[in-house]
Amino acid sequence: MQLLDGKYVSEKLKGEIAEAAAKILAETGRKPHLVAVLVGHDGGSETYVASKIKNCEAVGFKSTLVRYESDVTEEELLGKVAELNTDADIDGIIVQLPLPKHIDPEKVTEKIDHRKDVDGFHPVNLGRMQRNLPSFIPATPYGITLMLKEYGVETAGKHCVVVGRSNIVGSPMSILMARNTTPGNCTVTICHSRTPDIKKFTLDADILIVAIGKKNFITADMVKEGVVVVDVGMNRETSTTTKSGFKLYGDVDFENVSKKASWITPVPGGVGLMTIIGLLKNTLASANKEVYK
Repeated sequence: MQLLDGKYVSEKLKGEIAEAAAKILAETGRKPHLVAVLVGHDGGSETYVASKIKNCEAVGFKSTLVRYESDVTEEELLGKVAELNTDADIDGIIVQLPLPKHIDPEKVTEKIDHRKDVDGFHPVNLGRMQRNLPSFIPATPYGITLMLKEYGVETAGKHCVVVGRSNIVGSPMSILMARNTTPGNCTVTICHSRTPDIKKFTLDADILIVAIGKKNFITADMVKEGVVVVDVGMNRETSTTTKSGFKLYGDVDFENVSKKASWITPVPGGVGLMTIIGLLKNTLASANKEVYK
């Protein structure tokens, strides 16, 4: 078993991103600029946004945090997004999900200018991704492909099983792995909560990507020898053994599945770190006008 080490890959790619950002600053006098909009005080969202801002600063980006209380109206939030869209100094806009129940996340996502949608969730970017056209790719699937590429994991002709069909991970991941790209060219099966006997499919997987949000859902009896396992799960539980007071678990029983896997991501230290890299690379591409000229 070998680790798909998100820490190693993310540090390497952050070095490359920092060099590119320094070049932009030298040539244009400005830094790539990411704006994060945070509504309310959800613990997970606070952590994610703080990490994004910290990583922006580490690679020489400018970052701005726009905060609202959870009682902000949908109209006010949409108005702010419209304002950010027209600011020529801003390269990327993210609105951290989840949002309070009175705000429609689809409306907010579609309000973001697709040319600044560095989360890759706008229908224009998803449609262009499906057609293999230049686009901003959803950050987590993008980060996973960068990791597979870095480690030279062979994907062409392999059977890739994706467990989970969310718009953020599962669905775009299945498209990316099927596309005529590297990584890609897989035969893809997508499983979800309505799939009967998921084990039948996971046992046939050469590459297994799991994003279902259930602690240790994939067990050793559900995979074959030599499988490549990408665990997207981030299940947080309270713990008395850690300084933070909580512990993270993946969707895969790492201890036992790792004994059969050829490659596997740890949790933490795997996909989560690569999600940030996907976001930074999209922001850099926006600053360089690489996607939308």
